[in-house]
Amino acid sequence: MRKAFLALLLAASVTPAIAQDKTVNMKVSLWVPPAHPLVPATKAWAEDIEKASAGTIKMSVFPSEQLGKAFDHYDMARDGIADITYVNPGYQPGRFPIAAAGQLPFVFSDGKKGTLALNEWYHKYAPREMKDTKLCFAFIHDPGALHGKKKIVVPGDLTGVKVRPAQSTIGEMVKMFGGTNVQASAPEARDAIERGVADEITFPWGSIFLFGIDKVVKYHMDVPLYSTVFTYNMNLDKYNSLSTAQKKIIDDHCTPEWASKVTDPWTEFEANGRIKMKALPDHEVYPLTAEQLGEWKKAVKPLRDSWAEAVKKAGGDAAAIDADLQATLKKFEAGI
Repeated sequence: MRKAFLALLLAASVTPAIAQDKTVNMKVSLWVPPAHPLVPATKAWAEDIEKASAGTIKMSVFPSEQLGKAFDHYDMARDGIADITYVNPGYQPGRFPIAAAGQLPFVFSDGKKGTLALNEWYHKYAPREMKDTKLCFAFIHDPGALHGKKKIVVPGDLTGVKVRPAQSTIGEMVKMFGGTNVQASAPEARDAIERGVADEITFPWGSIFLFGIDKVVKYHMDVPLYSTVFTYNMNLDKYNSLSTAQKKIIDDHCTPEWASKVTDPWTEFEANGRIKMKALPDHEVYPLTAEQLGEWKKAVKPLRDSWAEAVKKAGGDAAAIDADLQATLKKFEAGI
C-alpha cells in the first residue's frame, strides 16, 4: 500500500505546468551525414529534452541537408524553415565578425577544452551578433590541418594552389599567400578535389575519412592549424512560443555541459582520425620544424589585424573582445 502511495506521489510530482503544456514538435536540421558523430549525439540530446518535458517537446533530427543546404542553416533557423539548426558561421564571410576570432589560425590546441572556452566566451556576444536567433551553444571540432595532393611546408608553397578552405578566415589566409579559394561545403569537398577544381583542403582528421577525401589526397600537415566555429541556433518565435517550463528545459539543455556532451564524440572521432592516418602506408603525415611553424605564425598576423578591423567596423571593441577570449582560453588551458 505504501509503495502504491509513493508511486502516485512520484507521478504527481511531475511539474503541473509541464503536464499541462501543449505538445510542441521541432525540426532539428544538420547538414552532416548520419554516420557523423554529431547525429547520434544530437538525437540523444533531443531524446533527453523530450524526456525532461514529459513528452511535450518532441524533436525530429534531419541530417544530410534534407531541409536545406549547409550554407543556409543560419537563415533557416531565423526564418523557421527548421527550429534548430547546425550553423557554420564562417560559411558567410563578414556576417559574424566576433565569432570569427575562433576561426583564426593557431588559436585552439584541443577540441574539448576549446569548446568549453569558446562556448563561455561567445555566449556574451551572441545576443548582439546573432540577435535574430537564440544561441543554444557554440563549439569547435578538434583542430584540423591542411591536406592535399601537394606537400605544403611554408606559406609560400600555397602560391598558385587551389584550396577549399574550411571557413572564411582560412580563405583569407589562402588568398594572402597567393592561393585561390574554391568554395565547397563539406559534403561537396571530395568531388571538388577529385575533379581537379581544388588541390588542397583544410579539414579535421576523422572527417577526411567520413567524407571519402582520403581517397583523393596524400599529404597531411601535422599541426593544429585551425578550428572551425559552429553553433546550434534556435528560431526565436518557436522559443518564445514555449511555456515557461518548456523554455527552462531548453535552457537547461543549452549549457556548457551539454555542449560538451553533444560534441565530445566528434572531438574523439577527429583526434582518432589523425592516429588512423599516420598508420596508413600510402599517406604522408608530416610535422613542421620550429622554424617553419614560426614562419606560419608570423605570416598569419595580418589575419588577426583584419579580424580586429572587422569587429571595429561592426561597433565592437576588438581589443577587449580579444583579451576576453585570451583570458578564457587560458582559464580552460585551451590555447596554443
